[in-house]
Amino acid sequence: MSRLIVLLAAGASSRMGDRDKLLEEVDGRPLLRLMAERCVKGGDTRIVLGPDQPARRAALDGITAEVVEAEGDDGMAASIRAGVAGLKNTSVMIALADMPDITAGDLHLLLGLHGQGIAPIVQAASDTGTPGQPVVFAAKYLKHLAKLQGDEGARSILKAHASDVALIPLKDDRATVDLDTPEDWAAWRANRSS
Repeated sequence: MSRLIVLLAAGASSRMGDRDKLLEEVDGRPLLRLMAERCVKGGDTRIVLGPDQPARRAALDGITAEVVEAEGDDGMAASIRAGVAGLKNTSVMIALADMPDITAGDLHLLLGLHGQGIAPIVQAASDTGTPGQPVVFAAKYLKHLAKLQGDEGARSILKAHASDVALIPLKDDRATVDLDTPEDWAAWRANRSS
């Protein structure tokens, strides 16, 4: 069975003021490019952008991944629907582009464990067990992912199928750190340099 990594990068970055969180520099390149590079190392990747995001599209120049656009204004659900559109018999990893602590090794670990069949849904967690991202879904969940509505992502699927979920602790809190505001970025950078 095939698998696909879907990197969600369509959000408006509205809490960043006049800055785009996915174009913030991490390790010498825009966060979006860094996360795309990590995903591509993990396997076939589809990146979901919003309409009219030329700077993000430019940041992905030369990345060997399919880029699609989310349609609709219901936030993360629109992105997930675009990410899984047309897929059949494919397991899908949903990854978020604003989580710079997630490594290519983390992606490999989650995909590998899912491939070994430890559970139909494999979800990253903090080292204390708090559920986070990314999440790998077996192909049987594609129909549910394709029908999502609203801005809560796949939470409803995870809740409805909780007995199918294996939580995989990653080091520290990397599975739960996403950077949405200038304050988040400042704190993350300060912590990283200490």
